[in-house]
Amino acid sequence: MTQKQTILGRISQLARANVNALLDRAEDPEKMLDQLIRDYTNSIAEAEEAVAQTIANVRMAESDLQADRDAAAEWGRKAAAASAKAEELRSKGDPDGAFKFDDLARVALGRQIQHENDVKAMEPSIHAQNQTVEQLKSGLVTMKTKLEDLKSRRATLVARARSVEAQSKVQDAMSSIDVMDPSSDLARWEENIRKQEAVVQGRAEAQSATLEDQFAELETSSADSEIEARLRALKEQQG
Repeated sequence: MTQKQTILGRISQLARANVNALLDRAEDPEKMLDQLIRDYTNSIAEAEEAVAQTIANVRMAESDLQADRDAAAEWGRKAAAASAKAEELRSKGDPDGAFKFDDLARVALGRQIQHENDVKAMEPSIHAQNQTVEQLKSGLVTMKTKLEDLKSRRATLVARARSVEAQSKVQDAMSSIDVMDPSSDLARWEENIRKQEAVVQGRAEAQSATLEDQFAELETSSADSEIEARLRALKEQQG
């Protein structure tokens, strides 16, 4: 099995991996995620190198294929030119010269056929290599997507684990305090807070009542002033 096939198999295996199932079976999901991230990162690096090498080989083969196609076409033109020259000499009564150019045409046709056979032999191989490249590229895309998902899952998992640990510590600390005991320090402290809150609320209500009285007095004073002003106006009209 070649290195390329091995890496392609690893890509397929990792791409199909059920991360949720792996985490469910793991005793330490955080360590499992870290290991998966390392495996994915290393496999992606190896796969990218394999893809680059495969693409380079395919491009070189395609270049050789095009060279064979060009050569086949060139030898075909030479064969046609030699055959045309042979017919020209034959029409002029020079059979020996015609045979000579017929031989040249045969040689050119043999070269053309050789290059055409090379093209036919190379085309399936290049097609298969291009399919392999596409599979590798697709696997790389899938793996990179899963790698980002794994990194996101790890961050979330770590945050949740730390939150659970903090909650556990708080619960352990609170369990040592009996909040229902009225003689406990916590209960007395809570009662003092309630008293202070009640005092603040009472002050606020008292201040609010005073302000309401002041505004009421102001409104009454304003109404009396309006009455006096209108009374003076009537007296002036009756004047």
